[in-house]
Amino acid sequence: MREIVISILLVLLGNLIFAIAINAVVIPNQLGEGGITGFSLFFLYVFGWNNAVVSFIANTILLIVGWTYLEKRTIIYTLLSIVAMSLFLQYVNIGTFVPENTLVAPLVAGFLIGLGIGIVILGNGTTAGTDIIALIMNKYLGISVSRAFLILDVLILIPLTFVIGLEKGVLTIGTLLVTSQTLSFILEGSNPRKAVTIISDHHEEIATRLTKKLDRGVTIMNGYGFYTKHEKHIIYIVINQRQLLTLQKIIHEIDSKAFVTVADIHQVTGEGFTFFIDAEAVENPALTAGSVSEP
Repeated sequence: MREIVISILLVLLGNLIFAIAINAVVIPNQLGEGGITGFSLFFLYVFGWNNAVVSFIANTILLIVGWTYLEKRTIIYTLLSIVAMSLFLQYVNIGTFVPENTLVAPLVAGFLIGLGIGIVILGNGTTAGTDIIALIMNKYLGISVSRAFLILDVLILIPLTFVIGLEKGVLTIGTLLVTSQTLSFILEGSNPRKAVTIISDHHEEIATRLTKKLDRGVTIMNGYGFYTKHEKHIIYIVINQRQLLTLQKIIHEIDSKAFVTVADIHQVTGEGFTFFIDAEAVENPALTAGSVSEP
């Protein structure tokens, strides 16, 4: 029960911050947005339609369309998010922020939007919106979810740019970039994880040094070099960003010819890292940490 209450409070808080960003920064500065928010802003700027109402109707339709793509719990939190967002957009008005420097507004807007979305996701909530369309495009058109997000944002931003002007359109892109970075910081922290794969004939020595120096578990797997026709030993280790330089130095000292790949990790759980208590929250990754689409 306590976890449910915390989740609800986080979803409400995140949507409140998002609504403040739209009402106090985005709209007064005639900026745009991606997702359903950008869609509703288009009708606000062109026809004067209430963006809270447009957002509610559009999100509700998408929720109905994507009903089969969501888990029961996800549907409940998504519905809560839709209602909360619409009410906050309609009734929360703390004033406006219109700085003299035009570059400040998109920075502030992007930060607040990313913060709001991040808090919603931490509360096991979803932002609905174009997320559902992206899932449908992925299933029936074979387009990756991340690329689908990009396509949808572009389709919304292009006509919106004709309304707000090229300068505001460029500033809106800046807002989206800041939103993405803020969201990544909230979900991944200031010290993101890296997955490192190492192929070397000195695997034992490298693994021993890495274990002692970095205090991280190391996995050694058997491999086979197709070109050389020789057996290979592959080292796999997950570290944080700050440990990467130390790892590279260790490898170079032992085997400067070692084959090394480094990949970004968006989420890691287990011993030595964060444990996920609620597995149900990640059953649909496209609607959780992988999503940066605005509601």
